[in-house]
Amino acid sequence: MDTMQILLIITLGTTTVFSVIIGIQLILVLKELKKTLATVNKITTGFESIGVGMEKGFEEISGFMNGFKALFKLFELVSPKKNDKK
Repeated sequence: MDTMQILLIITLGTTTVFSVIIGIQLILVLKELKKTLATVNKITTGFESIGVGMEKGFEEISGFMNGFKALFKLFELVSPKKNDKK
């Protein structure tokens, strides 16, 4: 065998080994990324449910306050006015 052929075989073998190692590492990184994204998705879903709950709570508070306003307006209409003594 010629020395050039031996160098080419060594170079191709080394390149193949490194490519396989890089491929395995890439697969492991992608699996870890998938786990991380699943965790982030769970956290986001939790925050979304908290936000929806708070929104409904604020709507209830707003409705409660509007009820008080309507009640006070009703009292103003029913109660005698002080300026009507003329």
